Amino acid sequence: MQMVSLGKSGPKVSAIGLGCMGMSGMYGPADRTESIATIHAALDAGINLLDTGDFYGMGHNEMLIGEALKDCDRDQVLLSVKFGAMRDAAGAWLGYDARPKAVRNFLAYTLQRLGVEYIDIYRPSRLDPDVPIEDTIGAVAEMVKAGYVRHIGLSEVGPETIRRAAAVHPICDLQIEYSLVSRGIEDEILPTCRELGIGITAYGVLSRGLISGHWQKGAAGSGDFRAMSPRFQEGNVDQNLALVEALRRVADAKGVTVAQIAIAWVAAHGADIVPLIGARRRDRLSEALGAQSLRLDADDMAAIERSVPKGAAAGARYPEAQLAHMDSERHG
Repeated sequence: MQMVSLGKSGPKVSAIGLGCMGMSGMYGPADRTESIATIHAALDAGINLLDTGDFYGMGHNEMLIGEALKDCDRDQVLLSVKFGAMRDAAGAWLGYDARPKAVRNFLAYTLQRLGVEYIDIYRPSRLDPDVPIEDTIGAVAEMVKAGYVRHIGLSEVGPETIRRAAAVHPICDLQIEYSLVSRGIEDEILPTCRELGIGITAYGVLSRGLISGHWQKGAAGSGDFRAMSPRFQEGNVDQNLALVEALRRVADAKGVTVAQIAIAWVAAHGADIVPLIGARRRDRLSEALGAQSLRLDADDMAAIERSVPKGAAAGARYPEAQLAHMDSERHG
């Protein structure tokens, strides 16, 4: 497994990370035993970066990871945790809370659920519109001084917020969606991060399975985020799946899978970009790991661009109500 520096101030991380959200029901039912086996397989393959959020399954995801890591060497694993999203007992979203005292509270519960003494990378999940980013990052910086957090990250924020946060404390990475069909970071956000020496951990590299090559129309059941995601809706999904079939022809010509070429495309944009693979099963993880050995030359990149041109996807990446909370969308 190739290792890279996560930004100029961050730790050494595997060139691919494991996103664990799908193991807590966000995409329909998940298998606890298979989830833990997948985490172990990822660690065995050299992946050291595990990404979660304290609101994934209302704490379920952190407890699952804690169980998986019980007999592992803590110092060999990097835990990246998002905080701040509020949910009710029915799972509905209630907005965000990134006040300093809320930061301290969220962190205390996260440490308990994961069964660890520190978090490697701690980040607000979104910008709280009621709290200056300086206050939130300042509170996390206090937790760094206290030894409970090692590094500070950001998630789904725009250039101005990134600069303001970095003025308070070094930021190791920005976690944000980046894929063949979600390329909004290329214009302003990615150049800002590169100027400041901030890495990118890219989630949604397969657009929640849409461009994995495995997705079938109408496959989202109840409780699956994709059932309400615009890109999976009637009127959009057929156009998007047509893009996948065009990409499949490029992948077939190289003797690789659609998922592998989509992951390799993200990785090809720089060593400062670490794709997060949202595998819930060992077979999907194994497929994703195959992207590591795939090198794309200029001809390959041009063929991929022809099959999935920038802006070709139909539908937004989140429902409108969620996009309204995303600083990265407002300030591209």
